[in-house]
Amino acid sequence: MRVVFSTFAIQELEDAQQFYEMEFSGLGQRFRQEVKKAIDRIIAYPKAWSRERGDIRKCLLHTFPYKVLYSIEEDHIFIIAIAHQHRKPDYWVDRDNP
Repeated sequence: MRVVFSTFAIQELEDAQQFYEMEFSGLGQRFRQEVKKAIDRIIAYPKAWSRERGDIRKCLLHTFPYKVLYSIEEDHIFIIAIAHQHRKPDYWVDRDNP
């Protein structure tokens, strides 16, 4: 299944990767790989994760305090946010869905 990222989600991924890379060399790349693994799990089993709000689902990362928020569309998975689990929990709610 095709995956489409919101421009916000792309920016969040890049920002978090840069933050972790500044903390420790290579950690940013590990973060990005963990996000990719989560998205691969979402593609394989899109309905496996619990709903965060309405039709928006969340897939938690295993080694970082982040979650991938997504919706299942007719012909793709839409990634709404790559959100830290402990900061401003509902900041993404007003984002447009395709």
